[in-house]
Amino acid sequence: MKDSNARPRLLRFSVFEVDLRTGELRKQGLKVKLHGQPFQVLALLLECPGELVTREEIRDKLWPGDTFIDFEHSVNSSIKRLREALGDDPGTPRFIETLPRHGYRFIAPVEGHHPLAPSSERRGAKGDSPPGSGGGQGVVVAGAIQESPLRRHWAVAVAGGLVVAVVAVLFALNIAGLRERVFRAVGAVREPPLQIQSIAVLPFDNLSHDPEQEYFADGMTEELITNLGKFSALRVISRTSVMQYKGTKKPLPQIARELNVDAIVEGTVLPSGGRVRITANLLHAPTDRHLWAEAYERDLRDILALQSEVARTITDEVKAKVRPDVRARLASARPVNPEVYEAYLKGSTILDNWTLESGRSAIKYFEQALERDPGFAPAFAGLADAYIFMGRLGYLPANEMFPKAKQAARKALALDANSAEAYASLCSVAIFYDWDWGAAEMACRRAIELNPSRGLAHHMYSHYLISMGRFPESLHESLRYLELDPLSPAAKTHLGMHYKMARQYDLAIEVLRGTVDLNPNFPDAYFELASSYIGKGAYQEAVPPAQKAVALTGGKGYLYLGLLGEAYALSGRRTEATKILEEIRGVWRGRFLPAENIVQVLVALGERDRAIEVLQQAFEEHNELMSYLKVWCMFDPLRSDPR
Repeated sequence: MKDSNARPRLLRFSVFEVDLRTGELRKQGLKVKLHGQPFQVLALLLECPGELVTREEIRDKLWPGDTFIDFEHSVNSSIKRLREALGDDPGTPRFIETLPRHGYRFIAPVEGHHPLAPSSERRGAKGDSPPGSGGGQGVVVAGAIQESPLRRHWAVAVAGGLVVAVVAVLFALNIAGLRERVFRAVGAVREPPLQIQSIAVLPFDNLSHDPEQEYFADGMTEELITNLGKFSALRVISRTSVMQYKGTKKPLPQIARELNVDAIVEGTVLPSGGRVRITANLLHAPTDRHLWAEAYERDLRDILALQSEVARTITDEVKAKVRPDVRARLASARPVNPEVYEAYLKGSTILDNWTLESGRSAIKYFEQALERDPGFAPAFAGLADAYIFMGRLGYLPANEMFPKAKQAARKALALDANSAEAYASLCSVAIFYDWDWGAAEMACRRAIELNPSRGLAHHMYSHYLISMGRFPESLHESLRYLELDPLSPAAKTHLGMHYKMARQYDLAIEVLRGTVDLNPNFPDAYFELASSYIGKGAYQEAVPPAQKAVALTGGKGYLYLGLLGEAYALSGRRTEATKILEEIRGVWRGRFLPAENIVQVLVALGERDRAIEVLQQAFEEHNELMSYLKVWCMFDPLRSDPR
């Protein structure tokens, strides 16, 4: 005989049915997606309809006292997702009523097979309340007055006849899709599946409120972006663009429109006492509809496995196709020393500042990580990026930095043969230093294959294609880079640079004018704008943006002084151009002298022999400038020289 107080298997309210044994919610017989904590909250509320369930009771039931959690965020998220599943409005609730500062109450009638345990027993009180007393009946049974079977059958028949009549009218009319809308509203028609092909991970909130831990939250955001990017079915927005929303209060649908994505991930991070707590929410961005949320807690040593788990879960939720080899790689993440990971995250975060000091600091942090764990491949890949950064921006000699970068990237690949980051670094070295075009194309393609959403890989591949004069292919990669990093001034500037090198100067100027309007403090955009004016022959117009680039960098930036000297010389201001030439030599006196800063001015002044001498020096130093000999209009006056 069944216990009369046994927990019922099925509960019904309105058009919904809850199966407590299988953890399923159905609407008009169709399954509604509701799992985990939101379903548990629903089950708890259904145990005592009409009565207050306090937030403390929810916490004690779902999150035991020793659980490390941001409880307020979790319960609010669970209630929000539960209301979305039920189509309930918190302002005018039909099912779940909020009692401010206290808890929640289920206010709709509930039917069940057996009465639940009385609420007094649920709260630990002794004795049962008598049925019908208002406090002891766990389920409100619809129709308390017992009707005769005959009367009940007639009522059902009449109701059924009315439904058939209404359906017949709707089928007959079906004006402007009214039938489908009505059926969908009552749950009789399945909503079309959401098509999610693009996603953005917004900056995770640092719940510790310790400014020193911001790097950890930012690093977790970047690592999740990287892991999601390894799944070829998803376009994942790059870190540069999403970080612009750090601390923003913009509505998610607006962010989605600005980034042109279908879904958004947002979450929180709380590192504490050698452990880390992460909450992540997945939303359908245009509608701000919650699709999934979960909370995770791990030892910091398992942080890499945790990041992989979150990425796998998200891709499963959006039904993204994942190659078996990628899934296996993400499942095999090894433990990492928390101090190693901390140093790695600090290096990765600080390198984004694009200064001499940030480059030096990043190298120091990556080296610290490798001192503690020489087998940590991401730190080698990060070190390679830092060396390339220092060499390309002229902070240190290219013939010192690029060989170090190649060595670090190869060590990363020896430890992780599928490091997209290391392949992207090898691509940069092959283009800008080795001039090994076959190796460059192979490395770029492999980096893109391993992580199709890595914007830097598309960026580097476009540079290679520009150097080869393959402009239609370069345009494709430039646009892909911009698609992955739509708010990045670097991506927009690169597109302008592509048009300049392809000698489509009007297009270049149009793109770059828009870039400086939106990013008035980005010197590279002014450089490319001035260079495009020079290519077009509009020398006077080139001077102001060249001056702006120099002003933004304090006169010590990569190429900027040389560009200003070139603009002065071509616009007839030879005296000022000569002064710029001497200024460049003065700035770099006692250090190596980047050839590109001088060649521009010498060519513009018509001093071809001296320009050829400097180009010989650039060749010996494996200077990046040489990569563009085939295409850059700056070299046009020298092309007839057999040297």
